[in-house]
Amino acid sequence: MFMDLIIIRISICITCLFYGFLLCGQELYKNEYVTVSGKKMAYTGFGLENRKEGDPVIVLESGLGMGGGNYAPLFDYLSTKTAWIAYDRNGIAGSEEDTLIRTDTDVVDRLRELLKVLNVAPPYILVGHSLGGPFIRLYVSRYPEEVAGLIFIDPTDFMLTAAEDKLVKANSSSAMGYRKLWTILLERMANEASLPDGVRNEMRREKEASMPEFFKEYTSLPPLPDIPVVVLIAYNRRIEPFEIETSKELDINIRPWFAGLDQFRVIHYSEMIKENNHSKVILLPGYSHGIHNQDPELVATCILEVYQHSLEQQ
Repeated sequence: MFMDLIIIRISICITCLFYGFLLCGQELYKNEYVTVSGKKMAYTGFGLENRKEGDPVIVLESGLGMGGGNYAPLFDYLSTKTAWIAYDRNGIAGSEEDTLIRTDTDVVDRLRELLKVLNVAPPYILVGHSLGGPFIRLYVSRYPEEVAGLIFIDPTDFMLTAAEDKLVKANSSSAMGYRKLWTILLERMANEASLPDGVRNEMRREKEASMPEFFKEYTSLPPLPDIPVVVLIAYNRRIEPFEIETSKELDINIRPWFAGLDQFRVIHYSEMIKENNHSKVILLPGYSHGIHNQDPELVATCILEVYQHSLEQQ
């Protein structure tokens, strides 16, 4: 929750990504660049040229304000068996800003355009961390025939209703629920002068995406196709000092507040996949929001399981 929005996490990611390459184990993964709709976009990939026709490719979608390098701990694990691609959204890290991208739908359509320019054909296994979770859910709703599987890494709960949010607020004796906090912190981040313009613009875009209605582009999504889905959820995690500070400032009783939100998040994502075979929700008590950084082997194993199932269905 807070972890989507705290400057410290984003700054660490940006510092990592502004180098032109990422060293992961013994492999060197260089950023490459391509022009998409007149704008330079940065991406990192492996095995794309040698991929067999019809084999799935892993597509990594990062969280709020983060570039593809946030997935660096996974690269060596994935490169042993799969083709994969990570990229920077426009305005983030190495990709040029594009003011025409104003909605989450624009974000997923630009990703699709990038894949087409690179001749990376479906099927895709989409991996989304944090806000990347809603993005991949939106992608599969628009292009279901292109997606062979989904992996959500501690995803943002775009399904939280106003009534549920009000209940969390009341039960935790807090001054606000998550929906209000989301827009407040996005506004703060958008006005944070120390952040790059592209990151600040992503904050503005996401604030608009939830006004006047929370995640308004997601309110009438069709059910998922019957593809394998894995949802990894960190809960009852350590509360960071900066989260305690922010919660005190905004009069949020943070431990029961988090507990209530996590309860609804588990319900929502479980309901989302209830008709999907070969799918599961994995609860990870005490894990951090960055599950793929804390335990890359676990996350890679989940991705490769979905990948293997996709191969077997060919």
